[in-house]
Amino acid sequence: MTSFDSSPTLNVWRALLALAVVFVMLGTSGWTAVRGHQGSTEPRAVALAAWARGTVNGEKLPEADASAHRITRFFASLTPAERTDLVHRYPLVVGNLNGAPIPLRYEANRQALAEARDVERARTHDNRLSSDGRQQASRRMHRFESLLDDGRQILAFDPSDSGRVAEVFGDLEHAERVSVIIPGVDTDVLTFEKSSRKYTAPVGMAQSLYAAERAAGPRTRTAVIAWADYTTPVGLGIDSAIGRLAEDGAVRLDALVRGLPGNAPVSLFCHSYGSVLCGVAAHRLPPRVVDIAVAGSPGMRTQNASHLGTSARVWAMRDRDDWISDVPHLDVAGLGHGADPVSAGFGARVLSAAGAVGHTGYFEPGTTSLANFAAIGVGSYQSVSCASADSLCATAS
Repeated sequence: MTSFDSSPTLNVWRALLALAVVFVMLGTSGWTAVRGHQGSTEPRAVALAAWARGTVNGEKLPEADASAHRITRFFASLTPAERTDLVHRYPLVVGNLNGAPIPLRYEANRQALAEARDVERARTHDNRLSSDGRQQASRRMHRFESLLDDGRQILAFDPSDSGRVAEVFGDLEHAERVSVIIPGVDTDVLTFEKSSRKYTAPVGMAQSLYAAERAAGPRTRTAVIAWADYTTPVGLGIDSAIGRLAEDGAVRLDALVRGLPGNAPVSLFCHSYGSVLCGVAAHRLPPRVVDIAVAGSPGMRTQNASHLGTSARVWAMRDRDDWISDVPHLDVAGLGHGADPVSAGFGARVLSAAGAVGHTGYFEPGTTSLANFAAIGVGSYQSVSCASADSLCATAS
């Protein structure tokens, strides 16, 4: 029987099917609004407005979206007392300023978390809210309480809307290698960590990778960032099929990397829709980003790795049981995310994902997928396991 796997006719049908699915989603759920919209009463919007009016020693404060270099120079000009004063006055701003001293950001975010926890605690007793509203407030209160546990290093925090957060594992200021995990859909402050199936959430992923990196390179000082500091799509709606949120997130990811202390090489580990973001961001990221590794990717919004515009090594893996393989890899008028990163024609270094099960199993301890990520994270490229006798992967250096 004749095979039509790569025929133009089948590709057209796939495109039509994808469009039909999109129209159904539009008709049943509407065009998903960006969750990260911040009105004037959202905590961070209020804090930013106050910062914009603020002064220190009679001088205006720098713009909150100023370059990391500008923010670094500003804080270097302050006395310890002045820095502490800014933390107390504007915790939701200082805690999210790329370029601000890392310990100061941790301190600011502890204060912001404590304030957010107290707000949610009051909401649990607010009879003007529905029972569901009070239950949601209780969940948020407990999440913020958890993030306040001793020893946690919160690099970014915003309680507005569904919330954004980033956490560091290891000594970021003195790391010789830095890894950043960029998660996919349905990631917010409540799903940032899980007690059940912990390695499917950013915190568990980062803990697992950090432990694996320390085992893979015990003499290499590493730090891992669980980065859920962008607005992700809700479910498999229209926002997951287009690049709008990835484009917004790419700006934030670039700002994060440029604000990291020191000059240690950075490796990005991008899961699911997070790989779309990494693809969009690749061309703008600084040269210190030396690896972009994607897992369970629906595409990177390009047809070939060479079109990403980056000098970083591009790695890809997919478990054979991952449902993402059934998603049509196409781009029709902005719908879809382009070619399959594990396909031979894409040009990525294809890694083995042995041991991983399903779409969320790549960071499970004991898997080859995690071991490969750890080898990349510590720069031990000769230790990676390729998906096959792939010459590009096998010759990584």
